[in-house]
Amino acid sequence: MVLKKKKDIQVAALIVGHQELETLRSFADAEGENLASLLLRCVQLTDGLVQIHCIKQIVPLLEKIDGNQACDPMFQSCLDILANIYFSVGSKNPLKKVLASSLNGLPEPFFADAVRSFTCCLQEELKSSNLYSYRKVIDNLASCMENFNLGRTIVMNLFKEVLQFLQKVLIEIPEENRKFIGNHIAQTELMHNLLLTIRFSVMLVQKVQEIGQGGLWKMPNSPVWQSMCDLLSIFSKFLRNNDLLQNIQSTSGLAVILLIKTMCDTTEMIPDLVNQLILHSVGSSQVPEWFMTGCGSLFVGDIPGSALLFLCQGALAMLDWKNGRMGHRGEKLLLDIASVLFPLSLQLKESSLEMFLSRILVIWTSSALDLLESGSLDLKSSLNGNSDTVGRLLEYVYTHWEHPLDAVRHQTKTIFKNLLQIHQCTVEGSDCVSDPFYLGLIESLLKLEWHVKGKYTCLSCLVDCVGIENILAVNKTIPSQILEVMGDQSLAPYASDLLETMFKNHKNRLKSQALCSPWIDQWHETWVSPLLLILREGNLEQTTYIIDYYLPKLLKCSPESLSYMVEILQTSANINTGSCNSRGSLGALMACLRAARAHGHLQSTSHVTWASLVSSAKIKQALVHQHCQVCIDALGLLCESHRSTEIVSMEEMQLVQFFILYNLNNQSPGMRQQICSLLQKLFSRIQESSQVLYKLEQSKPQQEYVNDLTKENPSETLQHYQDFMSSICNSLFGALFPGSSHSTKFSALTILGSIAELFPVPEGKVQSVFQLSHEIDFARVETIMECFSSTFEEVKILAFDLLMKLPKTVIHFQDSLKLQTLFRAAMDLSSSTKPYDCVTACYLLRFLIGQEGLPAALAAVFNHPPEPIPCQRSGEESVTLVERNTFMVISHLLENLEREISQAESSLLQAAALFPMYGRVHCIIGAFQQLSLNNLALVTEWRHMVAKLILMSYRLSAVVAPVVQSSSPEGLIPMDTDSETASRLQMILNEIQPRDTNDYFNQVKMTKTHNSLDFEDLAAGVPMITTSAEMKGKEGQSCDVTAQAVLVCCWRSMKEVSLLLGMLCQLIPLQSVPEAPDGLVTVEQVKNIGDYFKQHLLQSRHRGAFELAYTGFVKLTQVLTRCPSEGLQRLPEQWLREVLEEVKSSDPSSKLCATRRSAGIPFYIQALLASEPKKGRMDLLKITMKELISLAVPSGDSQSSVPQVHALNILRALFRDTRLGENIIPYVADGIQAAILGFTSPVWAVRNSSTLLFSSLITRIFGVKRGKDEHSKKNRMTGREFFSRFPALYPFLLKQLEVVADTVDSDSSELKLHPNLFLLLLILGRLYPSPMDGASSALSMAPFVPFIRRCGHSAVYRSREMAARALVPFVMIDQIPNTIQSLLSELPKCTDLCIRQNHVHGLLLQVFHLLQSYSDSKHRANSNFQQELTDITVCIQAKLWLAKRQNPCLVTRAVCIDILILLTRCLDKGPKGSQPGPTICDFWDEVGTIISESELKTGIPTSSAIPGLIQYLQSLTRLVIAAMFATAADPSEKIKDSSIPLVQLLQSGFPEVRLLTLETLLPFMAPAVSEKKTGEERGPLPSLSDVGEVLLKMAKEENHQECFAKVLKILHCMDVSQWFPRIEICIHQTPKEFLTWTMNVANASSERIKIQSGALKLASKLVTHHVQMYKEGLPLIEMELKQWVQLVASCCGGELQTETRLAAADVLISITPVFLTNQHLILGLPDTLTLWKCVFILLQSEEQSVRDRAAEVVQAALSQENTCQTTEFSFCLVNASMALDLAVALLCELLQQWDQLAAGLPILLDWLLGEDDDIKNCTENTPQVEEDFVFDKGEVNFWAETLTYVSHLVKHLSPLCKKSWPSQHPREISQLREAASRQNQHLSQLSKELPPTPEFSKTTDYTRLCILKQRTLACLKLVDFLDGKEENSRAGLLGLPYLLSFNSIENKA
Repeated sequence: MVLKKKKDIQVAALIVGHQELETLRSFADAEGENLASLLLRCVQLTDGLVQIHCIKQIVPLLEKIDGNQACDPMFQSCLDILANIYFSVGSKNPLKKVLASSLNGLPEPFFADAVRSFTCCLQEELKSSNLYSYRKVIDNLASCMENFNLGRTIVMNLFKEVLQFLQKVLIEIPEENRKFIGNHIAQTELMHNLLLTIRFSVMLVQKVQEIGQGGLWKMPNSPVWQSMCDLLSIFSKFLRNNDLLQNIQSTSGLAVILLIKTMCDTTEMIPDLVNQLILHSVGSSQVPEWFMTGCGSLFVGDIPGSALLFLCQGALAMLDWKNGRMGHRGEKLLLDIASVLFPLSLQLKESSLEMFLSRILVIWTSSALDLLESGSLDLKSSLNGNSDTVGRLLEYVYTHWEHPLDAVRHQTKTIFKNLLQIHQCTVEGSDCVSDPFYLGLIESLLKLEWHVKGKYTCLSCLVDCVGIENILAVNKTIPSQILEVMGDQSLAPYASDLLETMFKNHKNRLKSQALCSPWIDQWHETWVSPLLLILREGNLEQTTYIIDYYLPKLLKCSPESLSYMVEILQTSANINTGSCNSRGSLGALMACLRAARAHGHLQSTSHVTWASLVSSAKIKQALVHQHCQVCIDALGLLCESHRSTEIVSMEEMQLVQFFILYNLNNQSPGMRQQICSLLQKLFSRIQESSQVLYKLEQSKPQQEYVNDLTKENPSETLQHYQDFMSSICNSLFGALFPGSSHSTKFSALTILGSIAELFPVPEGKVQSVFQLSHEIDFARVETIMECFSSTFEEVKILAFDLLMKLPKTVIHFQDSLKLQTLFRAAMDLSSSTKPYDCVTACYLLRFLIGQEGLPAALAAVFNHPPEPIPCQRSGEESVTLVERNTFMVISHLLENLEREISQAESSLLQAAALFPMYGRVHCIIGAFQQLSLNNLALVTEWRHMVAKLILMSYRLSAVVAPVVQSSSPEGLIPMDTDSETASRLQMILNEIQPRDTNDYFNQVKMTKTHNSLDFEDLAAGVPMITTSAEMKGKEGQSCDVTAQAVLVCCWRSMKEVSLLLGMLCQLIPLQSVPEAPDGLVTVEQVKNIGDYFKQHLLQSRHRGAFELAYTGFVKLTQVLTRCPSEGLQRLPEQWLREVLEEVKSSDPSSKLCATRRSAGIPFYIQALLASEPKKGRMDLLKITMKELISLAVPSGDSQSSVPQVHALNILRALFRDTRLGENIIPYVADGIQAAILGFTSPVWAVRNSSTLLFSSLITRIFGVKRGKDEHSKKNRMTGREFFSRFPALYPFLLKQLEVVADTVDSDSSELKLHPNLFLLLLILGRLYPSPMDGASSALSMAPFVPFIRRCGHSAVYRSREMAARALVPFVMIDQIPNTIQSLLSELPKCTDLCIRQNHVHGLLLQVFHLLQSYSDSKHRANSNFQQELTDITVCIQAKLWLAKRQNPCLVTRAVCIDILILLTRCLDKGPKGSQPGPTICDFWDEVGTIISESELKTGIPTSSAIPGLIQYLQSLTRLVIAAMFATAADPSEKIKDSSIPLVQLLQSGFPEVRLLTLETLLPFMAPAVSEKKTGEERGPLPSLSDVGEVLLKMAKEENHQECFAKVLKILHCMDVSQWFPRIEICIHQTPKEFLTWTMNVANASSERIKIQSGALKLASKLVTHHVQMYKEGLPLIEMELKQWVQLVASCCGGELQTETRLAAADVLISITPVFLTNQHLILGLPDTLTLWKCVFILLQSEEQSVRDRAAEVVQAALSQENTCQTTEFSFCLVNASMALDLAVALLCELLQQWDQLAAGLPILLDWLLGEDDDIKNCTENTPQVEEDFVFDKGEVNFWAETLTYVSHLVKHLSPLCKKSWPSQHPREISQLREAASRQNQHLSQLSKELPPTPEFSKTTDYTRLCILKQRTLACLKLVDFLDGKEENSRAGLLGLPYLLSFNSIENKA
């Protein structure tokens, strides 16, 4: 429960004029007890709240006064003053309501005088002629009518004047509005005032109606009557005025109907008049004159759809529909309103109007329900389920239930719910269950696919109506089906809501039916069992959404089901442990317990806790499970609680500490966020529960310290909390060790940030259980700062934020030298050529800005005292400190930057090589973020600074603009060593010269052959470049300059300038007038910045440059929109019109970029449109879209295609812009038409842009692709929905398709390809028919079918294929058999003279896809299915000549065979045990004939290439294999005589045939899969006895790569005993030679991954077989075993492909029991340790999949008889971090089991010391200057942490080293000590050679040295243990991750 803080009520005090004050003083009595004294005292107060108390005393005072004294002038004067006060106080001031409330109790004698006083005041108000004071008058009038009797009386008294005033306001405001076009702020204010006026008018007329005054003013000559008529006329005109907001028009519609209702003489007349109004027809001569006068404007011409809509809304909202008071005319009106609304749903496409329409239909259904209660029989017959009106409403529901707007979807559900109730009212007394209407709805809804969101909401309504049993009776698997869908997040909320409705309904019904018998078992079987199955086996997304959405609802409905779930899952947890892809029972158990605890079903108060349901050992296993979500759920179980103050138990704290050890390094950002979030919840619980414990500790005496919640002393619990938090902080700081991964740093810093937030420094007497500042020392501050050097910016941000959260006393540096060093490092980094260095510099400077000693440090750096900076605000030292430091830092950066820009103006090459300027600008932007720019002391200085920054930005932009604005910015500096090539490139430079005027483009720059550009050589060719020392790199070296370096320098500089200017506009206060004291930016500067952005966006060619300029420009436009200056506010519209004009003109001199998708132009227009207020009329968007659509649609008179290209590119960007939302949807149809028509252009650029636009529109219409399946229904919609939303496309697409079909299907034999064919078929292929579509002919899909069928005759293969796919959705499932037969009948006979194979191919493809759809459909489980198949078979048999040699075309033969294969599968799915009829037998005979006469049987006569041959052979092979299956399954079929043996297929000369056969064989050879596969599909293959021999021969002879890989894979999968004994017979090699050959294949196939993987696995299987079968013969293959070990090791390298390393992991899993954990060292110790090292390498791989597979090696190793007792994680699948620890521990245990400690320890210590390469790299790289590659982060593994591995080695080797003393191998140990000592000395020397602050300037070298230092010291420590020395004998040994902390390093500079 969250307690909201009470808001402080601000009440403005009331003030009266001097004259009123004098009047009160004159009447006040000496005692101060009369009314005048009370008022005088009141108005003299300054506190509004106290004034309220005074006002409340007025009426009690007056009640005491005798009525005879009421005539006293004092009272009259006081009432006058009260009236003035009332009308002067603002409408939102509480004083106004209090005054009204008090005066409601005014005594009778004073009422008349009060009326007179208030009337006089109101009369004065109504005389106001100032348009801007109208709002106040309207507010006062509204206040008078709201719960104020006196006010209502005076308004009624002045009714005529009020109406006339309203009339005046309603006329003047629209006129004033026209004067402010373009000024959004003024227009918005005026529109709001107009809306309030209309609303008050409606309220006033309603009140008059309620009071019943109407007799006198209804006289035609009455002024009031005349005013009413005028108001009616004004509101009618408002309905047609599209310049007004839709809210105003909507309210005007209400007002029109209300006035008609009020002015009508009789109730019977009202429905007739309203009917005539909405039907737009005057029906009789009895229509009143006032009606025609007032509403005449609505009868002139066509009434707009929006006006009609709002009139309908007014009629439904303002007329009284209850109890049938309007009689039959009212019923007719209701039905007529419906008939008007239905066509509007097709016409109105604005999203706001669509929302209005959906709301109005909801009101309509509610009104219909009200009317039905009156019991009208006529209306019941008109509104039953079969009526036309209900049918149209259902169509609306089906069309809009997938609408993109949430509001429309929600209203659609309400409409459907109301419709069910309407039908229920019409059939009262009948049984809902058997009602045909409900049954029809259930049947049609269940036929729908589950991806339709509307299906869920409608089924939910039906469940409430007819009960769940009737739906489950149709299909019992519905719960499972819905759960399967929940992998899609967009559907999960809908699915869970439906399931909740269902299981609640089911529970209630079962409980009511079975009061005595146990109903819960049936309920569990229906709802809980499917859930548990999916939780165990489902994928991550599916189970995540089920747990988030469904499980909490289920537990809330039935908390007692938890014990059932736990019991089921506990029993299977040891068997089903899960995998990296599924949770298993353990994961499902954790998920259920977590959800139960989080929602309050597990509480310590109820004694049902997680500890009572599951053991901590199980929790521990879950905390390190390989499946990330299982770990998260286990952590969630520990951290989350329903009660925020629940005590955290000791066990929970220990388990959380264990979790942190192994889970910080999680590569998934989502998982890291969840971990940090859950730990934050835990810390919050600790913080809140500690406050409870402190109170408990203080409130109870010492002897009563037994807390029911903790069962221990609160003081002890608080101490545990402190120890736990301290331990957590130590672990987290320990995780920031050198070389820790980005993931670890991110997690540790995020968690530390949470701790800093939740445990701040306590203020006052508040007690805090923990303070992070107590854990921080200077070393840890440095550790956090070192994170600034990370190459990941998010780590820098987290580190900086953490430092800012710490108390200032902790992070202030006292050492001035340290500050100087850091500042110098930051300045050096800000000019680095590596982009991420300048980000490091930025955060360093931001940190230094907060340091008090910075000014002194800067003075020391520059050898002069700092210039005195005046301080205007002496009382704010902290602000002034940050401001002064910021000013100094920015000044220094700007000074450097200006100097560098001057040099860059001479040579941009030099700048790019030595000082790319973008880093300085980035640091300036960062420095500004430290400052509050609205609260500055040094305003004058900052004003000058900002002016200099803006000018600097323009200068820098001018320097780099030629590159980013050139025609080809990516290749501006040709880096060619060939002089001939360079001379040719001179032409390119000359071509771009006019636009790119920087001097360095004048000459071709030649580079040295080693790609090094020496500036001294360059100077000879370019006079502007001098050879001074500064131009060389540091230490005088020559610098490389590449085109990439120059481009990066330029576009990043442009990017930073854009962001700086955008930030200045957004953050800095505007100086709107020159005298403004606080403004820093002038109006003129803002305009100049706008012009800069305009020029830059419209002329830049480099995407990086204009994309970031767009970001800055958006900030500017947002400021302009809200700016009070009218001139600035109009700028976006002015710029937009200018750019549209420039786009429209095709001037050759235009600098607009017509290539690169119009470059920055779409961005420029996007920014201008995005700034337009969304709640307005979006006029700029309408103007822009209208202009662009007209340009995009091809026109015959166009002279140039450039405007059309620009328009298409801009439209594409706008349709992709999500900020425009639904406002862009009305233009989609026009966009589609422009794209399709643009595709017919002869100009390539137009066609290209049209294609891109079309692609964007497809995404905008059908949504972002949500799956890999291109033909999935997830990104499709029904034809009805599509054409209802875009009705203009129906005739357009139909016409275009007809034109295309006529072109494709022409009689001439020449090839005609219509360009639109592809686009049309693509968009039509996205539509599908729905069972809900009904029989509306207006939008029927049927007219498209004949044209799509004709498109299948196209001469283009791809078009025929697309036409076949597009046809499927247009044919309903039940129409498919007839359509197939119709298509087959069109196929030619073999005797026909003219056979057009393209036509034949198109028809066959259509048959194939229709038959495939029919066989896959879930709705074919009817009795006619077999009969329909038989009919199709008969038709196909008549055309089987197309599959034989009589058909010369192999392509059509192939498709015909594909149809036969599909048909055989359909026939196989027939009822079990049924005998095939004669037709089917004949069919199989024909299939046998086709096979026996085919080329596979007889051989292919010619070897020349024949079109379609491969496709035909593949199809034929599939048919042969299908026939084999059929024969094996049922030998009675007579195909076997003519079938082709499998061996013959494997020996085919065509690799495609062999490959298909091998792919068929593979599943049957894999032992784990064979049972499942054969069970699911057809039966075993016949005769596999000789396959092994054939495969062995193929292995030696196969030269086709894919076939060879498959052969190796099958041999590996097969049982070796089947083919191993026959090796010598088949291939004349010994098994030993075959093994060698296999290993050679693996070694030689490093380029061909699949072959290498297959050969490696096969070789490993052979080795294992040799070892197991011929133990005595092992010495004979000793060399081969060593070769095999080296082969496995070579396949584990980090540089290899993932598939190769996965194969190596698979090999290690398979050999684990034989070699890795065998009690006998079969391979010998060195080779066994080599294999173990492979395991360690794979466990530290960067790829998650490789690490997961390697963890399975550890699982296998811990599942052996001799190892399973060594740990509690035996048989468990753990993550890689835990597996690495377990693997090291297990290896140490095995060394003891093998009795090989003495021999093994030196090898493991050598691993600990590190490879020779590590120290070599350090030695080679450090003295040299690193080569600068712009984006190079080095070859790094982003997951592996060397020191984590080292820490595991140290942890597990330490006990062994102590145990092994004294050493048995002193010589080896001595050598190891010497090597480690030498390495230690060398590393110390290298550390001294590093520059100051190496952690920032030489991060890579510094980190590498730190790691090597740690390894060396750790090795020396363990050697000391071996020598028997004490544990603490070696000083200076630094800790390892999670064991000790990294806070110091020897020789740290």
